[in-house]
Amino acid sequence: MMIQTWIDVTIGALQGLWQGFVVLIPVLLGAVIVFAVGWFISIWAGKIITEILKRIKFNRVFEKGSWKAALEKAEVKMDAAGFVGAIVKWVLIIVFLSAAIRILGIEAFDYFIAAIVGYLPNVLVATLIFVVAVIVTDIASKVVRAGVESIKVGYGHLIGEVVRWAIWTFAILAILYQLGVARPFMETLFAGLVAILVISFGIAFGLGGKDVAAELLQDLRKKLKR
Repeated sequence: MMIQTWIDVTIGALQGLWQGFVVLIPVLLGAVIVFAVGWFISIWAGKIITEILKRIKFNRVFEKGSWKAALEKAEVKMDAAGFVGAIVKWVLIIVFLSAAIRILGIEAFDYFIAAIVGYLPNVLVATLIFVVAVIVTDIASKVVRAGVESIKVGYGHLIGEVVRWAIWTFAILAILYQLGVARPFMETLFAGLVAILVISFGIAFGLGGKDVAAELLQDLRKKLKR
């Protein structure tokens, strides 16, 4: 009698396991298909974005500045178009992974992926801030330097470099703030740096840098249209 009970319990457990497996198969198959399709879409999307950016000469924006020379000395190759394409690819991969996990119904891991997906906009904005900083620093330093040198005061190059690094500092702080790093401290530094930048540009334009700024902006428009 006892042996029969053990057999019944074992058979019942195996039947329950099989039924659960049968139910899981279509769910698992659906999750795998969603992730596999998403993987290929993500890779192709990244390649397309990279190719588009290369065709519009996006990398030329990053071919100026002392930081590029520093990267070359460190034997680090900078491919801005490829970097943006890689970001797009991995963002899409994470999104499709989140969808696959939701299909499987794994709540704990789903919360983790959802937190990552929710943080991705901050990363994208931080990347955009970096791109804008690369463009602005070169223009701003030339405007300030030309404005100071136009009145033959001297130290135009030095002041231009100060402005360049001030903007880079501001950009780095903005990136850290966007990523949620020590926000109260960053807010205080932002206020001080904004004041410095406003005063610097005011002096530059007041000393004759307005015409130079117009010429630089016109040159930038021509380069972007090429």
